[in-house]
Amino acid sequence: MMGSTLAAAGGQTWDSAFAKSLIPTMLEGLWTTIQITLAGMAIALVVGLVVAIIRRSKIPVISQLFGFYVQFVRGTPLLIQAYFAYILLPDYGLTLSPLVTGIIVLGINYSAYTAEVYRAGVEDVPVGQWEAATALSLPIQRTWGRIVLPQALRSVTPVLGNYLIQMFKDSAVLFAISVYELMGHVDTIGSDTYRYLEPVTIAAALYLIVSLISSQFVRLLERRLVLSR
Repeated sequence: MMGSTLAAAGGQTWDSAFAKSLIPTMLEGLWTTIQITLAGMAIALVVGLVVAIIRRSKIPVISQLFGFYVQFVRGTPLLIQAYFAYILLPDYGLTLSPLVTGIIVLGINYSAYTAEVYRAGVEDVPVGQWEAATALSLPIQRTWGRIVLPQALRSVTPVLGNYLIQMFKDSAVLFAISVYELMGHVDTIGSDTYRYLEPVTIAAALYLIVSLISSQFVRLLERRLVLSR
């Protein structure tokens, strides 16, 4: 689909009036993309944290199953996961809208990556912190909630921020399952008008602008976290 899109764009000349008329529609697609990204990242952060804690607890069988979950999700393409959820899940009685399906797929996909980020952050907590909590006989909930996670999150927040930016860009995959995010609008406009140069260019510019602004925010956050240590 994208190959034909690029082929159709070749040989076209820029039409400023047409490009200007597309901006409201493209901004609508951008807003949908941002919503997908934020909702997907919320799922990834929560599920990834649960997975990381369970793997860290080393519960027989269960920890191994969650380890396999991480390897399986990271080892299969996001597009394949999206197609699987969109096409096959309804056959098993689970029918969701393309938008909800896309958000869940993104969240599950990135939860495998955030789980590894959390794991690295937890392992970075000094052993003495764990030993002190054990010596004081602190409940496991308090050990994690008051001692381990605050320190771990401080060190991994910049990495999680970078994953948020990556998810924003990867959300473009979801137009393949009929989600009308930014690239979905590009495909629709191109199919209706047979012009792809303007919508593709505007989409690329919007992706770049949001990514650059987000990158600056992550760098600022990283500097503040370093100074607060």
